[in-house]
Amino acid sequence: MRILMLAPTMFFADYGCHVRILEEANVLQRMGHQVTILAYPNGRDIAGLHVERCWGVPFNYRIIVGSSRHKIYLDVMLALKSLRYVLRNRPHIIHAHLHEGALLGWFLSRLTGAPLVFDFQGSMTAEMIDHHFLRGPDSRFYRPLRWLERRIDRAAPVVLTSSLHASRLLNEEFGVPAERIIPLPDCVNPETFSPEIIAQEEKAQLKHALGIPPDRRIIVYLGLLTEYQGIGLLLEAVREIAGRRADFHVLLMGFPHASYQARATEMGIVDRFTFTGKVAYEDAPRYLALGDVAVAPKLSATEGSGKLLNYMSMALPTVAFPVPVSREYLGEWGMYASECSATALAAALEKALDMGTAARTQLGLRLRERACSLYSWRRAGEQLVEVYRGLLEGRAGLAYHQSPISRFPS
Repeated sequence: MRILMLAPTMFFADYGCHVRILEEANVLQRMGHQVTILAYPNGRDIAGLHVERCWGVPFNYRIIVGSSRHKIYLDVMLALKSLRYVLRNRPHIIHAHLHEGALLGWFLSRLTGAPLVFDFQGSMTAEMIDHHFLRGPDSRFYRPLRWLERRIDRAAPVVLTSSLHASRLLNEEFGVPAERIIPLPDCVNPETFSPEIIAQEEKAQLKHALGIPPDRRIIVYLGLLTEYQGIGLLLEAVREIAGRRADFHVLLMGFPHASYQARATEMGIVDRFTFTGKVAYEDAPRYLALGDVAVAPKLSATEGSGKLLNYMSMALPTVAFPVPVSREYLGEWGMYASECSATALAAALEKALDMGTAARTQLGLRLRERACSLYSWRRAGEQLVEVYRGLLEGRAGLAYHQSPISRFPS
């Protein structure tokens, strides 16, 4: 099949939704399908992927994360690029990521007759609030944007969701018929994200290179550094713990990091952190292998959290806030803060740090087993192809319509 993926983002940029796009494209190509990704300019090229980029502008070369006014003209550029592409190369399937991609995909689907699949990765208006693009539901732009979001959500014959929580959100809050919704959770490559990825000697060398004290337990975080990811609360939690103990260090991997590094300095705890800045996705397993405990303090109620699966596959006991997506992935093996606060997060992290080696190893292995058995990209690729074939044969997602919102265990 010829599959056109619309990715209205600066792909590839080593974080969340980009990883999902990358892994879906990779598994589809390994299964023998032809995948073309149309994206914004300025992203990082990935060997083996066919990515075509729209035109950019000379005054903006930075990577844009989340909502931004710059996306308005980039979406226009991407629309022109996409129109030119489909007139020359008729795809069998249009697979659209993010709401801008779904809106563009709807027009291209009407033009070409190629079925549209919308890969939903969170509420558009909720993301705008998370990124402070909107002040909140009282903003004068909120209601028209919410109306537009509802229309986009209901435009595609099949909507893929990265979590069961997102499936329920689409059905209950946005009125998307349940028979159109197919949960396709984020997944992981357990061969790549493996606790055996590097030897002990290499671990010691990497710790030394990063300036990590050799005699401390390491808390790892990998992902975007933003408030809705809970990084501000993590800093406050570390300050609380640092007042009681000195046997831990935090390896904070992600971007943009400068403001949080400055905040940690002001709080007097910068010596408890190593800020790496951006870590390439290919290098992530080696860096995560340094950890004794992982932390995922994400606050967003609608987005997925693929980093959890990387932690799980690396056999890392994982501390998280008790939000629905975290509970969905970690299940009974997660170490949850009692509430979404710095004090509760500090208590949960201390509990994880105090675990004995045997208990920590056993918990990590349980998480890895869960990741390997339930969340493999190969399984996701097979499901994607079945969805595509159903659409092309006029069956839509028939194989999943009997109980689309309860297919995956909690």
